[in-house]
Amino acid sequence: MAAILGAAVLPATPARMLLAQTHSSTGTDDAAGAARAEISERVRYRGDEFLFAAYGGAPYTYASDVRIERPGTDMTVHGVDWLGKPFDDPIYYGVRVARWFRRSSFGAMVDFTHSKAYAPLEQKAKLSGTKDGQPLPPAAAIGELFHKLEFTHGHNMLTLNLLYRLPSLGSFINPYVGVGLGAALPHTEVQLKGSKRTYEYQYVGPAGQILIGVELRVPRLSYFVEYKFTSASYRAPLQDRDGGALPLDLWSQFTRWAKGIPPAGWVSTRLTSHQAIAGMGVRTVPDLPAP
Repeated sequence: MAAILGAAVLPATPARMLLAQTHSSTGTDDAAGAARAEISERVRYRGDEFLFAAYGGAPYTYASDVRIERPGTDMTVHGVDWLGKPFDDPIYYGVRVARWFRRSSFGAMVDFTHSKAYAPLEQKAKLSGTKDGQPLPPAAAIGELFHKLEFTHGHNMLTLNLLYRLPSLGSFINPYVGVGLGAALPHTEVQLKGSKRTYEYQYVGPAGQILIGVELRVPRLSYFVEYKFTSASYRAPLQDRDGGALPLDLWSQFTRWAKGIPPAGWVSTRLTSHQAIAGMGVRTVPDLPAP
């Protein structure tokens, strides 16, 4: 009887061990699957959230004509190339706050971009018009006419944007598009030879942008890459003064306008750019729906 019982029990032992291992493996897989599902639910876009983000990037700005108007001077420098130098101090950067609406693919965003535009003084350009009452030669190096021609404490743009989310590529990857309109607020640094310099923040005209990007969502954070096409119309007053901080300079500019005090002249151009950016932000997390 003992032999029979032993024969019956011993062969069953490996089977029981295999069954226990199978139950353990199944339990582990279920737990891992549940964890993945929970993370997927936490990052899935449902609307009703804010994003606070910062980014860096690099621009390419098209060549443009620059017109200078001052008493005795009305000159145009044709086809000025603009350098962005995004990694030189002060670097290219941007900050934004986005609000995605509840149960909607639409959102709104305030976006501030600090880009730059340098005119290389060694560049030779075609000229037309007069300077100090004298006709200009057909061409000359920019440095023969200017000590400075740049917008380098920024070719700044502040825009209000409408956003739209395209169909997501799973819970974690969300493409989007947007369009925005706002103001160009550059730090104008312009000095003709023989004249005083203008070195201040200014409001110079409207700015607009279109954008397309992809957001990678993880719990509470978003990483994004984006292409932006921007255009800003500049008509900057030449004030022949050194300014200070952005709010104080704008207040001084608007005060002069209100008093009817004309500037010493004008510099006009259009800065149109391709911009590639990458950044990250913190999201507010709406409550998960009740199970």
